[in-house]
Amino acid sequence: MTTEKTGSTNGLHVLDPDDWDKWYATLIRAFGGVPEADAERDLWNSLTEFDRSLGVWDGGACVGTAGAFSFRLTVPGGASVPAAGVTMVSVAATHRRRGVLTSMMRRQLDDVRSWGEPLAVLTASEPAIYGRFGYAAATFQVNAEIDTRRTGLTVPAGTDDVRLRYVDPADVLDACEAVYARSVPCRPGMLARLPGWERVALLDTEQQRGGASPLQCVVAERAGETVGYARFRVKPGWSSAGADGTVLLSTLAALDPAADGALWRFLFGIDLTSTLVARGRPVDEAWQYLVSDIRRCRPELRDSLYVRLVDVGAALRARTYRAPVDVVFEVEDAFCPWNAGRWRLSGDAKGASCERTEDPADLALSVRELGAAYLGGVSLAALAAAGRVRELRRGALAEASLAFGSDPAPWLPHGF
Repeated sequence: MTTEKTGSTNGLHVLDPDDWDKWYATLIRAFGGVPEADAERDLWNSLTEFDRSLGVWDGGACVGTAGAFSFRLTVPGGASVPAAGVTMVSVAATHRRRGVLTSMMRRQLDDVRSWGEPLAVLTASEPAIYGRFGYAAATFQVNAEIDTRRTGLTVPAGTDDVRLRYVDPADVLDACEAVYARSVPCRPGMLARLPGWERVALLDTEQQRGGASPLQCVVAERAGETVGYARFRVKPGWSSAGADGTVLLSTLAALDPAADGALWRFLFGIDLTSTLVARGRPVDEAWQYLVSDIRRCRPELRDSLYVRLVDVGAALRARTYRAPVDVVFEVEDAFCPWNAGRWRLSGDAKGASCERTEDPADLALSVRELGAAYLGGVSLAALAAAGRVRELRRGALAEASLAFGSDPAPWLPHGF
């Protein structure tokens, strides 16, 4: 199942552009079969990297799909590291438990290694699926439904100096992308967007609206410079007590606390609304510390980005460490055995080395625990408390756990 031909031949093959329609139809069916709008379908077609996509075929029918976008991921210290964005993974319900998914994951990780990309990342529709392939939740996000009538907001100094104005989302796309690009190095987990990805945020189909307004946009400006933006929809609503609409936040980015405060204050105060729904926000985002009553925001924590170290040495060298660290890891990795064994990590805030060693191990763990802790959002000490990391040298756990941490918290800004 490794010959690279089109879908007319049974087995596992690199995706031929002529087979995309069948391949994508298999994916859509696996996720419920609801057709997408032409605009959305066309956009995903244009973003598909055919030479990095796989299909499994049986009798001319596509029964398995998987892709890998070419991303660069911010890691602690601000470096932008090549990462395979695993996506569009599905198996036809008629072909479950036949090894289809395992064959695609095996081929895909072999490919990622051959491409010289030390990381693979994904968002999981079903988290239980991917642990056996070495992926672990490394970032989390907050979803909130804020009662804006009963929740006050105290904004930072300088907020009143920020000017807000409504704009057509497409007209200010370049300015908003510039704000996003400046934010990318500042937080682990963020993705440097390649050309074409900026259009994903502007998709505005009837299905995405769900009865709400077309996508709206407000930009924050200071001295003629765009310093932030918010994209959102408004869903009107009425009750016996009067207007009861909902603001549905799509994206928000700001370069400083005042611009951030101005945008959140605006969203809290939109006329004829009483609820602000914000999904997929950073776990340490400032609005949570500006509100008068966090309970009335109904925050909910959810897993977000899953990380898999494809090359342990290269991945650990690529980031920096919050405190000096010198530890030897005994790594278990049954699915990618080239990672298994002992690795000495030595690093600090300026850089790091990570090489194979025969020295005695200080900590024992699997590649999943390294993936969970890699971006600094999951503590090695917490994993040890769960029995997932074993301390073999006294003090090594505290040293490594401190070093792996990150301020700010890692965050995935959008799905893929």
